[in-house]
Amino acid sequence: MQVSVETTSGLERQLTVTVPAERIDQDVNARVQQTARTARIDGFRPGKVPVKVIKKRYGAGIRAEVLEQVVQQSFYEAVQQEELMPAGAPGIELKNDQEGEDFQFVATFEVYPTVELADYSAVEITKQNAEVADADLDKMIDTLRKQQASYAAVERAAAEGDRVKIDFEGFIDGEAFDGGKGEGMELILGSGQMIPGFESGLEGAESGVDVELNVAFPEDYHAENLKGKDALFKVKVHSVEEQQLPELNEEFFEKFGISENTEEAFKVEVRKNMERELTQSLKMKLKDQVFSNLVEVNGLDVPAALVDGEIDTLRRQAISQFAGPNAPEMDLNILPKEMFADQAKKRVAIGLLVQEVISANDITVEDARVDAMIEDLASTYQEPQEVIDYYKNNEEMLNQVKNLVLEDQVVDHLLASAKVSEETVSYEDALKPAEQPAEESEDA
Repeated sequence: MQVSVETTSGLERQLTVTVPAERIDQDVNARVQQTARTARIDGFRPGKVPVKVIKKRYGAGIRAEVLEQVVQQSFYEAVQQEELMPAGAPGIELKNDQEGEDFQFVATFEVYPTVELADYSAVEITKQNAEVADADLDKMIDTLRKQQASYAAVERAAAEGDRVKIDFEGFIDGEAFDGGKGEGMELILGSGQMIPGFESGLEGAESGVDVELNVAFPEDYHAENLKGKDALFKVKVHSVEEQQLPELNEEFFEKFGISENTEEAFKVEVRKNMERELTQSLKMKLKDQVFSNLVEVNGLDVPAALVDGEIDTLRRQAISQFAGPNAPEMDLNILPKEMFADQAKKRVAIGLLVQEVISANDITVEDARVDAMIEDLASTYQEPQEVIDYYKNNEEMLNQVKNLVLEDQVVDHLLASAKVSEETVSYEDALKPAEQPAEESEDA
């Protein structure tokens, strides 16, 4: 077998493999002999069918099967010989498959990049610190009360926070437009459910009145035909209802599964949940900052095949999130690849670089940290020990935790060599997603 390798561009390789005709003929003849022993053809006893009859009837199909198997075997042998690491399945082009001649094919594929980690010591990392203040706790409890609020009809003008029941119809240049009509809609004023100006325009309206609202659709509105358009909405207000917050009592506490139905116990539990969420948010923001810098300083070229695979994973996650896990299977192409391309490329780069950090520094998972993470996950359940046992007896779930712990250990390793400063932020700012750097313009 003869093999030649050509670098066509970046990570793409073109492997030309030539297999001697003798090997093909030998494999074809062996398959013909095997078929002759089992074939059933009218006029011949089982096992007594002449080879020339088998070749005439099945020869083309047998040769095609042999060539397919030879391509698989010889491709594997060739990449082993040339010490190549394919990233994804190859594209195969047959160059010569004529009987009696050497068989030749070309395999085109990408390889994993060679990773040489850049110096991380000059990287600047800002680590955020925050705590749950009493005012944050009070605000969270107020939010929980609003989530359980009821509404009662009032005979007064509507104000922010009230719920109104309305019919409406929208017009652009005097013409009604699709999707601009609703009947019996319940709308909480100030919720931001409608376009700017709609909800504030209903403040001051009373039950039974008709209101006309002149508003403009935002320039970034999701419907292309409505972006930036001026519109007139004719609204009929059927009722105005005032929000009534529940009391902090046993009935309210029971809705949140608090076993000790006291205000003090409720606040302790809410604070615990807030602190848990805060810790997780700060940890994820720090990890994202560390890994984003890891990608930036290394400038790694990643295989398109791996990026495409990651795009499909992100598509499935998005569909599952919006359609629900039990929704029927949907075509991934309903979501354009471009929506996820940058995120997928970054995730693939992070994965390759993290693996190299682990390998280059002989980082192994720490069992104590695995146990601690499982115990932390289990602490949110009523029967923590059952959850702990489930994780430890489920290999797939246990490996997921181990992978997360390894990532945390990589973060710790990189932080040890980086320039780390700290800043104290508010609880609300700590929970906000990290700001993404603005993309450079093409003219930059």
